[in-house]
Amino acid sequence: MPRPSWDQYFIDITHLVATRSTCLRRQVGALLVKERNILSTGYNGTPSGISHCEQVGCLRERLKVPSGERHELCRGLHAEQNAIIQAARHGVNIDGATLYCTTMPCIICTKMLINAGIHRIVFEEGYADELAREMVAEAGIEVDQFLRNSPPGGGQS
Repeated sequence: MPRPSWDQYFIDITHLVATRSTCLRRQVGALLVKERNILSTGYNGTPSGISHCEQVGCLRERLKVPSGERHELCRGLHAEQNAIIQAARHGVNIDGATLYCTTMPCIICTKMLINAGIHRIVFEEGYADELAREMVAEAGIEVDQFLRNSPPGGGQS
């Protein structure tokens, strides 16, 4: 078995982190990494001490809100937001870090990542948010989609 690239390694970890998600619609995991060290992790779900959607139901489902729209109509936080918050709670500097995420960040998370000083985003699945793509490009953040079918050892080593 070939040794995984760093991108493969960190993307694989995002999938493990996502298993902690309490969202009924989508499980997302995120890592903030600097100099090949994991600084913080996050998954999507409700804030600490708040009832999970699996207990009270999904507001977005009840209101029939399509994916990628009306992010404020949700009890949960996104994985990227939770990774930023965890770093802040523990006094970890994420300026210059790379975000690894199972999905491309939405516009709300993108704005937070820009202001947090994230310099690279590696994601696996696309997300229908054109404004997020435009703002990431304007901010000069490197964005790489990780493709599982790339040759062994592919990606950043």
